[in-house]
Amino acid sequence: HDDGGVPFWTDDWSWDTFHALHPLQILLNPGVQQEKIASYVRACEQSGWMPTFPTVFGDAHCMNGQHAVALLADAWRKGIRGFDLERAYACMKKTMREESLIPWYQIARELGHEQDAQFFLARSLDYRNLWKADTGFFHPKDRDGEWILPFDYKFSGGQGARDYYDENNAWTYLWEVYHDIPGLIDLVGGRRAFVDKLDRLFVEGYERQRWEYYNVLPDSTGNVGMYVMGNEPSFHIPYLYALAGEPWKTQKRIRMLLEAWFRRDLMGIPGDEDGGGMSAFVVFSMMGFYPVTPGVPAYAIGSPVFSKIVIRLENGKQFVVSAPKASRANKYIQSATLNGKPLNEPWFSHDVLTSGGTITLELGDRPNKAWGSSPDLVSPWSRYAPGSSAGSK
Repeated sequence: HDDGGVPFWTDDWSWDTFHALHPLQILLNPGVQQEKIASYVRACEQSGWMPTFPTVFGDAHCMNGQHAVALLADAWRKGIRGFDLERAYACMKKTMREESLIPWYQIARELGHEQDAQFFLARSLDYRNLWKADTGFFHPKDRDGEWILPFDYKFSGGQGARDYYDENNAWTYLWEVYHDIPGLIDLVGGRRAFVDKLDRLFVEGYERQRWEYYNVLPDSTGNVGMYVMGNEPSFHIPYLYALAGEPWKTQKRIRMLLEAWFRRDLMGIPGDEDGGGMSAFVVFSMMGFYPVTPGVPAYAIGSPVFSKIVIRLENGKQFVVSAPKASRANKYIQSATLNGKPLNEPWFSHDVLTSGGTITLELGDRPNKAWGSSPDLVSPWSRYAPGSSAGSK
């Protein structure tokens, strides 16, 4: 070919892999990730549509939404530049406007297309129209805009709840507003109500026999209450505590989930690996941080399993997570420093990571509820929320 033999990548399941696998590859193999993103753009130019599940025979066109946009937005915001964003945007805009009704993220802003940006950002807030305040869930409507009733938030929607959600029920999709987490916290009723709802998620029962639950929701495996460890839409949920002012609960939940569902025994893993998505979640979580939202170049801090983790970056630098007291009991952050300076936020930026350095976490066996909990902290998720001007920077 006239491109000199640039690799063309395929067989990716973006609904499953945009959460953790692609963000992990941006850290570990940015050159390869650049080729993968460029392959999406080439596939779109050759087929006319941005693919959802590119395979060797074309686009398998599975699942809901257009998560390739999340892959491109995340890569661009994290410094991957080996693809033509303008050409990619033209493909995505056509796909969004003519094929899909679901707009994603802020690529229009990156290119200075402010009119398009305002259109898509306004549409990105339409999730609020499905919020049923008297029940506290996102609730489906019929073609006339009326609530579908009666409705069971655990069992309605047919096999896999696919009539209204996808592979999981309303308890999982309550937390799927990746792009506007501050807005979701406000919608639920503020920090206290949001944390209380998270707490309830992890203890909520089946209300039927377990076999009845799994007959309806076979993908909802690895349950802890209504939390579903074995399916990708749940990966980010434990980290939401950190964004709502109670990072010690993120530390507690993540360690519990890793110990319960990812063990070196016959249990294996709690759900489908799905192209590497689940293993990538484990890698991030064992290192002690996680990319909650593709397109927001920041990581929420969890609880590292190892006393020292070294990420050797392609630029020749190293990023070190040091937790010398890490153990099964010592999972709670007592204090933290970044390159020797106090770190009081339960997150750090992608630029901090790629610049190299060391984050040191002092761990103990009791939570320090004051660390990372100040209501005055402004998270990167607030700066990149709809309505913020950060997307143009």
